[in-house]
Amino acid sequence: MHDDDQDQPDTLALPERFEAQRPRLRAIAYRMLGSLAETDDAVQEAWLRLERTGAEQVRDLPAWLTTVVTRICLNLLRSREARREEPLEAFSTDWIGAADEGRVPEDEALLAEEVGLALLVVLDTLGPAERIAFVLHDLFDVAFDDIAPMMERNTAAVRQLASRARRKVREVPAPEPGSDPARRRRAVDAYLTAARAGDFEALLTLLDPDVVLSGDGAVTGTGHPLTLQGALTVAKSATLAAGRARYAELALVDGQPGLIMAPLGNLAIVMRFTFDDKGSGGISGIDIVADADTLRALAVQPASGAELGRFS
Repeated sequence: MHDDDQDQPDTLALPERFEAQRPRLRAIAYRMLGSLAETDDAVQEAWLRLERTGAEQVRDLPAWLTTVVTRICLNLLRSREARREEPLEAFSTDWIGAADEGRVPEDEALLAEEVGLALLVVLDTLGPAERIAFVLHDLFDVAFDDIAPMMERNTAAVRQLASRARRKVREVPAPEPGSDPARRRRAVDAYLTAARAGDFEALLTLLDPDVVLSGDGAVTGTGHPLTLQGALTVAKSATLAAGRARYAELALVDGQPGLIMAPLGNLAIVMRFTFDDKGSGGISGIDIVADADTLRALAVQPASGAELGRFS
């Protein structure tokens, strides 16, 4: 199935042979899971199982590792599906990749960028088995006959899973022209960086000239909503809040890139962004939400992979 291990002499130590496979395993696991944290956990678990098994028991290392990672990912996806039945949903995916300084290595950011938010959002509409079959066959060109034993199913069943997944993927509406999720993620990421640094000029370049910032009454603490209009006013406000911005982190909010503040793991503030895709391309709206009832209604997936509670 794989030729990767053919160029690796048996004299190489097992850790070196595993490290040669790590990039491919991470790419597969990330597309299956959509979570950098879970991806690395899955790959690390594969290494631990390889250590326990021993190289002498493995005839085809790439195939063996692919099988192990696939089964680990399938179990994680099934566990995630079960968690979604709980009253307070525990979201664990981090499609965006965290932006906190020094916390996410560059290769992880590049991996997230390469896969793209759009694909991961689509993949999340699939069931665990469908997602595994689709990722392995359609994205990594693994034969159905090879996938079947990994999933402990027959070839016909795996073929049907992939076909059903492919049909669901095609049914997902294409994004509107200009609404590139990766570009929006970069813009929100850049906004967070500029806000943390209090970089007024950088903020101006990111904001549409007519941008509108709104905050609900819980944000202001007065019970009265707040509205600011114009890039100059919004950028100045962001620089004044630079101290608080360092507590913000990237997240998906209802499937779109946004920012959250979650002290002690409790979601307190959400910032939703809209963009002027037909004009300047800049951030045209920032909606800041702190009302507890509104927060409970939002689907929020932190970049850190943390599970969130909600302030009541």
